[in-house]
Amino acid sequence: MQPEKNDMPERTRAAVLISLGTVAAIAAFLYFFYVWPQPAGPEQPIPFSHNVHSGVKLIQCQYCHPYVAYSNFPGMPPVEKCLHCHAYIIPEFPWIRKEHQYFNTDTPTPWVKVNYVAEHVVFNHQRHINSAVACEECHGEVSHSQRLPQKIWRMGYCLECHHAKKASVDCWITCHN
Repeated sequence: MQPEKNDMPERTRAAVLISLGTVAAIAAFLYFFYVWPQPAGPEQPIPFSHNVHSGVKLIQCQYCHPYVAYSNFPGMPPVEKCLHCHAYIIPEFPWIRKEHQYFNTDTPTPWVKVNYVAEHVVFNHQRHINSAVACEECHGEVSHSQRLPQKIWRMGYCLECHHAKKASVDCWITCHN
């Protein structure tokens, strides 16, 4: 049985429509997971832009987070660290004046925490720094963010990286000591 001449264009049209639908679905998937804006993190008492500081101004992470090299609790920079620059750079900007208020009243800036690990985990940044693991490998490209999204660190994320880099996964020596 021979197909009619009109059947071939119909099959071709259907194949093209299916192909276009597949391409559109893949494009939508990629856009949603790689381009779609990520939710902003919590509002901070003083709007802080990692994009401006680490992206535009190219300030290294460890300048503002100096404890990361030797503490299990690297914490947030003290108000004096901010005013080291902002005593001279836009000192009359309203948010900088608010930072001066914290300083003048000897009050720590009440930053809202964005990174969480389980209480039983002892995470040591120094081991990662000594192994030349860049901050961006775990924290992402913060230099493109205005506000960092909250992140709860799960063991599976760490294990994937440790397996990929052939790093120790000995529970008691590595993390749970």
